[in-house]
Amino acid sequence: MPHPTTSSPYKNRTNDDDDKKIRAHLFITGKVQGVYFRQNTRIVSSRHGVTGCVRNLKDGRVEVILEGNETDVGEVIEWCQVGPAKATVDDVDIKYENYTGEFQEFKVNY
Repeated sequence: MPHPTTSSPYKNRTNDDDDKKIRAHLFITGKVQGVYFRQNTRIVSSRHGVTGCVRNLKDGRVEVILEGNETDVGEVIEWCQVGPAKATVDDVDIKYENYTGEFQEFKVNY
């Protein structure tokens, strides 16, 4: 088993877990608009090989859909719980859905 490099619960999983594809639908609340949350989510997701999309909602939240290996999606979720430097994340509502494979990349929707 690889040595953990952070305190992430996803780092201690076996390689078999890396093959499990999942989909997570997030609604992020706080000071998350106007702080480059969408662009940074795209960058972090792409680095982890996670596909999906991110958009601002009219009520001030950010919506994110993530698809990929369980470990990688978990890493992006952990990042979303903090966000970029100027963000203040108050809550992340996460719903796990059936993996669809509908995304070819990670996109920012405007």
